[in-house]
Amino acid sequence: MPVMKGLLAPQNTFLDTIATRFDGTHSNFLLANAQVQHGFPIVYCSDGFCDLTGFARTEVMQKNCSCRFLYGVETSETVLQGIESALDEKQEYQAEVCFYKKDGDLFWCLLDIVPIKNEKGEVVLFLFSFKDVTEHRMRAPYGEKKDDKQKNRRPGASHFSSARRQSRTMLCHLTGQVSGRNKSDIKLNNNLLDNKPSLPEYKVASVQKPRFILLHYSIFKALWDWLILLATFYVAVTVPYNVCFTGHDDSVSAARSTIVSDIAVEMLFILDIILNFRTTYVSHSGQVVYNPRSICIHYLATWFFVDLIAALPFDLLYAFNVTVTSLVHLLKTVRLLRLLRLLQKLDRYSQYSAMVLTLLMSMFALLAHWMACVWYVIGRKEMESNDPVTWDIGWLHELGKRLEVPYINNSVGGPSIRSAYIASLYFTLSSLTSVGFGNVCANTDAEKIFSICTMLIGALMHAVVFGNVTAIIQRMYSRRSLYHTRMKDLKDFIRVHRLPQQLKQRMLEYFQTTWSVNNGIDANELLKDFPDELRADIAMHLNKDILQLPVFETASRGCLRALSLHIKTSFCAPGEYLLRQGDALQANYFVCSGSLEVLKDNMVLAILGKGDLIGADISNKDQVIKTNADVKALTYCDLQYLSLRGLLEVLELYPEYSSKFMADIHHDLTFNLREGSETDGCYRFSRSPRLSQGGRWN
Repeated sequence: MPVMKGLLAPQNTFLDTIATRFDGTHSNFLLANAQVQHGFPIVYCSDGFCDLTGFARTEVMQKNCSCRFLYGVETSETVLQGIESALDEKQEYQAEVCFYKKDGDLFWCLLDIVPIKNEKGEVVLFLFSFKDVTEHRMRAPYGEKKDDKQKNRRPGASHFSSARRQSRTMLCHLTGQVSGRNKSDIKLNNNLLDNKPSLPEYKVASVQKPRFILLHYSIFKALWDWLILLATFYVAVTVPYNVCFTGHDDSVSAARSTIVSDIAVEMLFILDIILNFRTTYVSHSGQVVYNPRSICIHYLATWFFVDLIAALPFDLLYAFNVTVTSLVHLLKTVRLLRLLRLLQKLDRYSQYSAMVLTLLMSMFALLAHWMACVWYVIGRKEMESNDPVTWDIGWLHELGKRLEVPYINNSVGGPSIRSAYIASLYFTLSSLTSVGFGNVCANTDAEKIFSICTMLIGALMHAVVFGNVTAIIQRMYSRRSLYHTRMKDLKDFIRVHRLPQQLKQRMLEYFQTTWSVNNGIDANELLKDFPDELRADIAMHLNKDILQLPVFETASRGCLRALSLHIKTSFCAPGEYLLRQGDALQANYFVCSGSLEVLKDNMVLAILGKGDLIGADISNKDQVIKTNADVKALTYCDLQYLSLRGLLEVLELYPEYSSKFMADIHHDLTFNLREGSETDGCYRFSRSPRLSQGGRWN
């Protein structure tokens, strides 16, 4: 499988910040359309605003951004006029306002209004920020409250200036996120706190990474990973060899000739740790994370400590002529932890059959090398634990006699380290691949026990690896083979029909991304052979999010099971249109993840996020529903959709629920796409407000 690159398509970075970073953090803010001549309808509201006011999101969307539904008897007329004037003149505005919640309770807040421009300098959105200061306001002296009713006090003179600065923090942070993307186009600083017009831009732009941040899918990172892979194999070979073949000699003269290369590998591992602190990664939501702080936290929580232990510079002791003991040699075995990182990356390399065979052979040879080191240690320990004068039956003694370099008192003479290692490796390889040839044989009990273990391991390796290489590759990588087959078919289709480059890129990006999400598994195809009873239960579990919407609360279990069978999944890439204005609406869509925007005549009518329902209300009349706006994806979006035809079929089977559904669906839609519904939507809120029974203006 290819490495997932994450969200790389050009996106509206401002809306991405709104929809994915601030939603759910209980920041109290609204976004309103500034391009409508009258009414300025709300196109987005945060969860924090809903919690503060008690209104549901569907009750707030498309209403007038002057928040007349929050007005009451104590709301200052001066402030209301200031809000209306600021909206008409498209200027910044600050005020302390008395509002009313849905249940009629009064609350005070610091209101900040900031106009948002696009790259052409046109104001396209209004950003409203609300800071709840009811607790402080109630403790203020009565005279001060009365004075605030008469006029809007200057921020610098009010004792709420500290709270106001806190309320502006969200705006600064929000606009700072935008300015950080392209500092040459947008310059936001503390001027925002000084009431100077500092306007972030609403525009589509490619994601820009900070300086000195390494992309995880770049060519340099791929080459660096291969270099670290070779260094890891080098460590896996040299560390056991040095521990077993030179660990018995504690003198400095036994220092290895590979000390320079060992220190170089240690420096590579240390440098790899530094690079990992500056390498991007893909989050669970599919976004490429560029923030240095987030990268550091992610690395510290995953592989940092393993890499740190494996990179301890033990070989620098040789460089400073420090006496190295056997204990230090054993401590160096922690470098083998680097093999865990190798296992993590095997999936990336295993899409190639030749690479699979190479890795299998390398692991087999590495196992034989490790066992050769153990075989030599057993021979040394047998010599040290027996009488040096009379005992001479160990395999090292036999090797010394055949090479005419016998041991004297088990300490002097004997074969060289090089000859002993070659003989050990020869014995382990012959034992793993067959039953051995007897020219290097086990004589003592310990040696025979080790030989038995070696033969058993060899039999296991034959049964699992060598005897089933084809079956292993086919079983492990059948899904990848299907991916490459479909990718080749797609490329052949593009070549035969001579599709333009832009359309070709969109097709390839969509195919690769959807495959990384569902791994090429078609749920409908997979479940079609299951009985309807079991399939309905599975469908209810898969679609539980959309079935938990308030509009389905009164539906019976049988009705929900029938509906679940008509719910399908869909996917939309950034910049792609889910629906076009004037299209025949085929389904109602539920946003599982990601964000979309609703556009009409290049104006933003709504911004949709996780949990939103978009579509149209239905009636018993058999008619085609035409969409009144475009729906465009801002980020990668997972969607569930319920076809209108299937919905009508289920409602015919459950008439007792049909009337309830048709009455409630209008209130549960975040945005109604039915053509003509806008006459009952945002424009009606431009009429004069009226006072409700709870003391609030509607």
